[in-house]
Amino acid sequence: MTEKTNSPLADAYLRFLQLAEAFQAERPALDMDANERALLDAVALCWFKGQPMTVREAIALDHLGSPATLHKRITRLRQKDMLVAFNQEGDRRAKYLIPSEKTLAFFDHMGHNMQKVQTVGAL
Repeated sequence: MTEKTNSPLADAYLRFLQLAEAFQAERPALDMDANERALLDAVALCWFKGQPMTVREAIALDHLGSPATLHKRITRLRQKDMLVAFNQEGDRRAKYLIPSEKTLAFFDHMGHNMQKVQTVGAL
């Protein structure tokens, strides 16, 4: 076996991969594919920044798919109770998307696991 001679940056990335692997093993099954997860994350980040994303903005995320595909993903995420759509009072034209309580519970679980894995990795 060869001796380990990685640079500090390579070691940091390899630790990241190790944490990601452990993190994924702890992930509860939510019946979401990677594309739905990417869309959910994008919507949740906007909401977290205090600027909920509209459906129009979500279907314009061309790096995540075509408008028709994104609309289907939004529909599936709403059916899975991962996203909630609402209208702001006084403006029925724009529909906003926010993470549901189920999604926030999932993020809470994932955050807990991140802390747990980081603690184990630091030992």
